[in-house]
Formats: sequence, C-alpha cells, structure tokens
Amino acid sequence: MFTGLIQGIGFVEAVEMRGNESRLRIAPQFDLPDVRIGESIAVNGTCLTVETWNGRSYTAYASAETMQRTNLGKLRPGSRVNLERALAFGDRLGGHLVSGHVDCLAEVESVSPAGESKKYVLRFPAEYGPQVIEKGSVALDGISLTVNECGPDFLSVNIIPETQGQTTIKDWT
Repeated sequence: MFTGLIQGIGFVEAVEMRGNESRLRIAPQFDLPDVRIGESIAVNGTCLTVETWNGRSYTAYASAETMQRTNLGKLRPGSRVNLERALAFGDRLGGHLVSGHVDCLAEVESVSPAGESKKYVLRFPAEYGPQVIEKGSVALDGISLTVNECGPDFLSVNIIPETQGQTTIKDWT
C-alpha cells in the first residue's frame, strides 16, 4: 500500500524490452536509504518489485499486463518518474490509501489556470466511470488527488503549486 504522496523523482536509466514485458533501471534523484531486494516501490503509481540495487539505481520488472494498463511502456532512458516506497505499519498516512494496482490510462484533455493551481481535465475509458466519484480520491501517475468533477468518461482535478513543482505533472501534455 502507498499514500500517493510522491517521495521524489527518479530518472529512467535503461529500458530493456522483452516482447510485451520490460525491465526498467531507475535512478532515484533523492535519498533512498536501505533499499532491499523484493521491496515495493511505486513508479508512476505502479507497484513494482526491486530486483537489484547497486546503491544508486535499481531494476524492476514490468509484466505484459502491467505494460498494457500503465504508462510504463512510454518510458525511455531519461524519462522522469514519480517514486514512492510502500508504507510500513506505523507510518503516517498523509494522502489516501493507494494500492499501486493501475486500472487504466487517462489522457489530458485540457489544462487551465485556477488561481495559483491548474485545473486538469482527463478522459478515460467509460467502463471505469462508475469507479470515479466527485470529491473521491484518485491516483494519477501515483499522485493522490481529489476529484473535483466527473462524468462517465472524464474527471477534473486541481493541481496545487507544491504538487506541480515536486512531481512529473509538469511533463504531462
């Protein structure tokens, strides 16, 4: 389980495609102490298992199912990703509970100013519409957000300045 509060940004160092599957090498750009083989780290909200750790980067495998349901297939060396370690019992819950299991991909339809924030409207497959509720929570690229408005195939969220500056949202287009 995760909170959807991004701990930092990482850079993709390598992507090794194996048919419909992939192995990623990711270098966190923040202090990530005591990484253990087998632990879960969310990459853009997708729960992946650490396979190797060399003290500055780690590898993780993404199955065909993971590649189909997430944006990990769009990653290339140099891509920025949101990273969050899994919760430990007793950790403070500052965001929402997020499983790290991604349901579908959404596309940014529009971005507009909303004071110092930005309002993002995203479209997604209508079959997921019943799961999205106004003022409910959603994780986009692993970022825990509150749904402002929603309909059968869209939702809108407000992105505050802190989130704009500390996540990959500024890369969305």
